[in-house]
Formats: sequence, C-alpha cells, structure tokens
Amino acid sequence: MNSTKFSRRTALKSIAGSTAAVGAALTLPARGHAAEGKVKGNIRHSVCKWCYGSTGLEKLAAKAASLGMESVELLDPSDFPTMRKHGLMCAMVSFPTGTLKDGKTRVGGIGKAFNRLEHHDTLVEVYGQRIKETANAGLKNLICFSGNRDGMDDETGLKNCAIGIKRILPIAEKHNVTISMELLNSRVDHKDYMCDRTPWGVALCQAIGSERFGLLYDIYHMQIMEGDVIRTIRDNHKYLYHYHTGGNPGRNEIDETQELNYAAIMRAILATGYKGHVGQEFIPKRKDKLASLEQGVRICDV
Repeated sequence: MNSTKFSRRTALKSIAGSTAAVGAALTLPARGHAAEGKVKGNIRHSVCKWCYGSTGLEKLAAKAASLGMESVELLDPSDFPTMRKHGLMCAMVSFPTGTLKDGKTRVGGIGKAFNRLEHHDTLVEVYGQRIKETANAGLKNLICFSGNRDGMDDETGLKNCAIGIKRILPIAEKHNVTISMELLNSRVDHKDYMCDRTPWGVALCQAIGSERFGLLYDIYHMQIMEGDVIRTIRDNHKYLYHYHTGGNPGRNEIDETQELNYAAIMRAILATGYKGHVGQEFIPKRKDKLASLEQGVRICDV
C-alpha cells in the first residue's frame, strides 16, 4: 500500500451488528452482488480503494459488484454504507491514527506505529475504537503496521511490536476481529520500514502466538525484497492471513508488462487451503482504470 495516496492509511454470509444501521445491512450472496457465475469462485476477489481515488468509491463499488467481487477494502467506517449499498464487504479495514500527548505526533500509519513503546498508549486507544467499529459492521479484519526503524534494531522493534499488539489482542479476541501487519518493501516505496521481510514478520507472529494476529503478504512488496514468492507462500502460509497484488516493477497492472506470474501465484495460494481474500492493489496506468481492474480479476480468477 502507498501512504501518499490516501489518508491512511471469510466473505461474510451476512453483515450483522448491534446497531440499527448494521442490522439493516444486506445479506451477501456467496460471490458478490448479483454476479453469480461471473467469477469461478476459487479466489475471493477484493480491491483497494486508494488505487482508484479519482474514480470514486461509488463507481468503484458498482464495478466490483458487477464483476462478482466480494469486497472493496482499506475503508474507513464512513465508507461502510457505500460498501453495503452494493452488497459488498470490506475484507481489510483501514488503520486508525491518533495524536501523542505532545499534541503533534501522529501514530498508527506506516512510519510511526507499534515498534515504539511510547506510541502504545495512543495506539491501544485508537485501535480499541476501530476494532469495535469493525465488529459492529460485521467485518473481521483490520490492518496494522510496524513503523520505521529510525535507528532501532530489528530485535528491539520486534519485542516492542509484540508488547503493543498483545495489549490490543484481548479487545480483538472479544470482538472476533483479526489484526494483520502488512509486509512492505523498504527499498523502493517505504524506506526504513521495519516489517519488510517475511522471516521478521513470522517471528513476530510466533512471539505473539495468537490466531487473531497474522501477516498481510503483499506480493509486489515481497517480490522487491525477497523474490521466491511461491516458495515463501508455501513455507509460511499459516501466518499469511491476507494477500495484495501489484505489478513489478512499477506497481501497475499485473499483466504481461511486468515480471510476476499472477495466475501461478494464485494457484499456489489456493493449494495452501487459503479461504480469505486477495486484494488488487496495483495503480492502473491506463485511462480506463476500471478496465485494468477487470483484467486483474480475470488474471487472478484461476
């Protein structure tokens, strides 16, 4: 994901919750809104809102529903009504942010998050609220980040992340919400980001030891950092709770213009028994952005 594109920054059979608005939410078809048979049903398709900022959520959601997709993701609670209007869910809810006691430092985004103890009190407060909002909307998954190193060694950062995330897990467990930390590249897009390699993320999962915490494996980012994508998925799939796409190099369309074989990667993901969603998170270069989305869905619909 890209923090400059929006302010940051399985399918539910029905959307239910405790509020009257949620109680009136739509019951979801098995494969998107009125689109039975338009996708094969093996991959559960989602798309990230931020990649289509100029399109608008209303138009994006309508297109996603027409393709048989299940989700538009990385949404804030204010976006949920539009999602429900189109019979969609949000497979990964966007992160909350909050201000430290100094009155100026914002935390919760990519650069400043769980790897610093001084951020934890604020993060516990804002994540506690966002977890409840996620659950009240009948949703299940919420993203988080490590933060940048800024001179900190990886071992200390891992320990600090574990301490902070363990503080929010009782709330997540109570509300049946799963927290996923995204793996991002620190070579091209997010210089100095700490959770930039699968082994570090897996070690964090093992240190936390909860089914309510896992990794968001962004295929584009990990191709840049590690390569060997399919082997990594096979070896670590029990810790990989969500997937994002993107063409490399450039993070554009996932077609023949880039180096990754997404059909093969999707087949490898399915072979692990994965039942969650795959979120399209590439930045379309074509003028017709929604045609690029449709192409991406077809490529991944194995």
